[in-house]
Amino acid sequence: MTAFLDQFSLAGKTAVVTGAGRGLGKGYSLGLAAAGAAVVCADIDGTAAEKTAAEIRLSGGRAEGIRLDVTRPDEVRECFRSTADRMGSLDILVNNAGVEEINDFLSVTEEQYDKIMAVNLRGVFFCAQAAARIMVTQGRGKIVNIGSLGSAIGLAKSSVYCGTKGGVVQITKAMAIELARSNIQVNAMGPGYFRTPMTEPFFLDPDHKRWIEERIPAGRVGTAEDLLGTLVFLCSSASNYLTGQIIYIDGGWLAS
Repeated sequence: MTAFLDQFSLAGKTAVVTGAGRGLGKGYSLGLAAAGAAVVCADIDGTAAEKTAAEIRLSGGRAEGIRLDVTRPDEVRECFRSTADRMGSLDILVNNAGVEEINDFLSVTEEQYDKIMAVNLRGVFFCAQAAARIMVTQGRGKIVNIGSLGSAIGLAKSSVYCGTKGGVVQITKAMAIELARSNIQVNAMGPGYFRTPMTEPFFLDPDHKRWIEERIPAGRVGTAEDLLGTLVFLCSSASNYLTGQIIYIDGGWLAS
């Protein structure tokens, strides 16, 4: 039993988490560190990234905070190369950075469309590509892309966001097929409704808040801790034969 449980340990592993400065990305970073990983906390807000890293170090973990703009492939490639050089390996990528701007479909501007697409889909693609190039040379790796309920259902006033999150599922499957023979597993997590700085506008609208809460069979909105068991599993050797999948953590929303 001890040997079995050891499969879930991330000791000796190096993880990069994008969008690590706040919200679920911060929670992912803290969770991976608690499981034993050294964590590079990356965020376009470098100060916020360093605060997450400092919290990990204060708890006895190993972490660095860096500024990273995932919409710049040259910056992304350098980030992953330097991480592997400093840390000795790049074992895990949690592709979490994302943005949302609520707007009616008929009112979406080109600027809004391009911004959301650039971070949520283009950024995910090129972060995964940069990480996978290193992982292929190592002969191992774990990539966890972050989808959404919007990967499976349409959400009013989130047309572009849903488009990007549906795309995340499809590129996850395609990457998983191509990278499987290199012992790299690529999966996705689809969080339901969690209260974060990005989703706060939904909860500030009483009607929207009630609409959300009435549709969750578990009877409550999720917390960051609700995601960590699935995340650690997907990042550990316990999931070595699981690839190309999306796991929804939504309190039963999609089942209903």
